[in-house]
Amino acid sequence: MEMNKERIGMEYWKKIIILLCSGWVSIWIYRSALSPVYPQINASLGGNVSDTALGSISSFYFLGYVIMQIPAGFLVDKIGKKKVLIPGFIFFALAAFIISQASTISMIYLGSFIAGIGCGSFYGSAYSLTSQNIPAEKKSFSTAIVNSGSAVGSGLGMILSSYLVVQLGLPWQIMMYISIAMTLVMLGAFSIVIRSNKDDVAFNQPKEKVEEKPKEAVSMKSLLSPAMLFTYILYFATCYAYYMTVTWLPNFLGTERGFQGAAIGFSSSLVAFASIPGALFFSRLADKYMDKKVRFIVILEILAAVMLLITVQSSTSTFLMIALIMYGFLGKLAVEPIIISWLGENAPQVGIGTTLGVFNFFGMMSSVIAPTLTGSISDATGSKVMGFYIAIVLLIAGSVLFLLSNLKKAKSSH
Repeated sequence: MEMNKERIGMEYWKKIIILLCSGWVSIWIYRSALSPVYPQINASLGGNVSDTALGSISSFYFLGYVIMQIPAGFLVDKIGKKKVLIPGFIFFALAAFIISQASTISMIYLGSFIAGIGCGSFYGSAYSLTSQNIPAEKKSFSTAIVNSGSAVGSGLGMILSSYLVVQLGLPWQIMMYISIAMTLVMLGAFSIVIRSNKDDVAFNQPKEKVEEKPKEAVSMKSLLSPAMLFTYILYFATCYAYYMTVTWLPNFLGTERGFQGAAIGFSSSLVAFASIPGALFFSRLADKYMDKKVRFIVILEILAAVMLLITVQSSTSTFLMIALIMYGFLGKLAVEPIIISWLGENAPQVGIGTTLGVFNFFGMMSSVIAPTLTGSISDATGSKVMGFYIAIVLLIAGSVLFLLSNLKKAKSSH
């Protein structure tokens, strides 16, 4: 009788997809809302804040986010997703409120750091939920839908921020109030939809069986096995190329390729918008040919590296734009759902939250390193081209290592 009640209405795993996609939308609206209004933030703080100081707002967020990855993954395994997500988003709402009331840049830094800590609770919880609740044959496609929330949120954040603050002249704090409202909505949704720890069972697994399982911690040996290490390296390379591109592409197009005004913003946004159909298309293929996920991952990573190479080598704006669109279509947001799906199938199922936390820690480390390193290269050489080349080399090296580790694993299993 109880099972019949659970079957009424939308299936739990479908609710999870909608919920987590919405979670990424709310996080990325916040992430992308502040950079378009840096001049307005500067003016509200007296007009004496340097560009470097304003850019550090994002750095403090990512610092908090990276620091939280492994602890959040560990807590997900120990106390459950719901008990990690809800406090995390309370922190997120508090952070947005602190920023909205800030009268100094230091106060904004504090809020950004707390926002990073709060949002850092989301990744391990979200992909533990997808790993354990979504049917295997739908996992990559479903993860792509979840991930598309980041592209939607990024676009919405930039559009809303530019329209409400820059065009209509509203105070920049309005974007923080929108973030607070969205975060409170998400807190209500988390409370209603996500099952408590005792009811949080894996897909198609009897509840009684799961409840009898003792809580175990993932061993360091399995967490840092060669196959896992090479997967972390691959993800670092994937994220490095992406965060380097989204951070410096607008500047690169304007200073080194002659793009002007709105063309810079439009061209830069192509990467995000092209990623949505790419993610949905390739993840659907990966679900159809489940035994070929490694091939999909390696081919997509190599093709993304080629598109970045064409971007920096292009002598015409037309080729450059085509390369950018194709990088979006083939790059991080297209390959990430397949990597996460592969990880869910091949990582130790004991302590999956911790594994995902370590995995994302490696990836997000790139968001701290790539923008700064590329900026330093630009200061030293007068060009960001070398920054693109580093990303290309990392993508190819990461892909080769990942492929070799899986070939070795396939041989040993025979």
